[in-house]
Amino acid sequence: MSTPGMKLDRSPVVEEQILVIVRDLLAELGNRSAIETCARAGLAAHLERDLGLGSLERVELLVRLDKAFSVQLPDSALSEADTVSDLVEAVLAEGPASRDANGHGLASPTIAGPAAGSDGRDRAWLQGLLETAQSLTEILIVRGRAEPEAAHIHVYEDDDHIRTITSGELLSRASAVGAELTRRGLAPGQAVALMLPTGADFFFCFAGIWMAGGIPVPMYPPFRADRIEEYAARQEGILRNAEAKFLITFRQVEGLARILSPRVPSLIDILDATELVRAERSSAPPRSELRPTDGHLRGQARGEEIAFLQYTSGSTGDPKGVVMTHANLLANLRAIGETVKVLPEDVAVSWLPLYHDMGLIGAWFFPLCYGLPLVVMSPLAFLTRPERWLRAIHKHRGTLSPAPNFAYELCTRKIADADLEGLDLSCWRAALNGAEPVRADTMERFAARFERCGFRREALMPVYGLAEAALCVSAPAVGSGYKVDRVAREAFEREGRAVAADPADKNVLEFVFA
Repeated sequence: MSTPGMKLDRSPVVEEQILVIVRDLLAELGNRSAIETCARAGLAAHLERDLGLGSLERVELLVRLDKAFSVQLPDSALSEADTVSDLVEAVLAEGPASRDANGHGLASPTIAGPAAGSDGRDRAWLQGLLETAQSLTEILIVRGRAEPEAAHIHVYEDDDHIRTITSGELLSRASAVGAELTRRGLAPGQAVALMLPTGADFFFCFAGIWMAGGIPVPMYPPFRADRIEEYAARQEGILRNAEAKFLITFRQVEGLARILSPRVPSLIDILDATELVRAERSSAPPRSELRPTDGHLRGQARGEEIAFLQYTSGSTGDPKGVVMTHANLLANLRAIGETVKVLPEDVAVSWLPLYHDMGLIGAWFFPLCYGLPLVVMSPLAFLTRPERWLRAIHKHRGTLSPAPNFAYELCTRKIADADLEGLDLSCWRAALNGAEPVRADTMERFAARFERCGFRREALMPVYGLAEAALCVSAPAVGSGYKVDRVAREAFEREGRAVAADPADKNVLEFVFA
């Protein structure tokens, strides 16, 4: 192990130590052929192609390198390192991991609650807004006008700097993006695809499409920025099916245009999100005597109009789009609100991808509708450092935070005891677990591991949902906890019968329910 505070120099010793760490991981994964390949290729071994290390395996590898060399590798190392040699360079480029005065990177809790609203007439619009609104666009406009200084979204950027977006800024920038899209030829009801990572530009552009009367189509952004052309070529099926008029993405737009323009006849142009957001901002929409959305913007939508299209990846066939109307979404969001019993002091925290319904609807649209602040970070930030999720809940006093089962498992297994010191999760009252099979043993171990941090077992909420239902289908009442049915495995697997297992039986299936 290296000495903390000392910079490493490249040497055969360091290179061999990293190779040993890689081989040990491959051995634990049981990948014999990869071990042999690593022995032959050495530092030139390609992490994915030769060694079969996907994103989750790379997360584990980075954790081990951090520990072995007392460094804190940047998130970019997860996506940018192609070979073992690249890992060596990443380790050598980093100094010792920095900690705060307490040694654990935890700042004092910060309340991220909403700011005060503006004048009384504006505030009156908010009374009963969710019950009477016809669309999410209407809610966006009302909140932007009524409480422009309210902190709506806190975005953790690459350097862990927090970028705060107020309701007023979101409305202003979205109006500017919408005006620019209209100027470029977007007509109401036409689709615009977004291929963007989690960041402020995603929110501005998504809302901007609404303001232009368009239909957003969120797409999975490429894991590797330098492979955006290859990735986009695989996603052309979504663009064709949606008849997208524009694709909003980042940076390498010239290569995308060359590939996609001849393959997607409907495509007018490919736009750089940063340039689009920097377009001259229009003033916030003028106020009507009755309500702020009456007839001033294309963004005013009716309930039956399409709010966005949710696509499958298309990896096993033609991509399939799910049509989400504003009415569908509002009905589901109201039901979720009743389930979690929304409180004025609630704060949502999420790392979920915004191209997925749980991240887009559950993590963003829900706080938007209820006027709650949202703290958001990228999925990559969570995968590389799972403790970041829990630290954000601690720092911002998060109360509502959903995640799939694997996230709870990752936190249980990968967060070091040292990172739990000073961590306070007593504020977390709704820890929703869904989007994939929910495992009873994961829930039990997570609750036991983080009980010392103030986490309460009854905060865990197993939920079931699907995009076709606009997210949530089944969820327990908040604070009611969960139950586990133990079913005899043989009867269930051979005969399809659910028979209660004998208490002494170890060969059982466990099903979580509320």
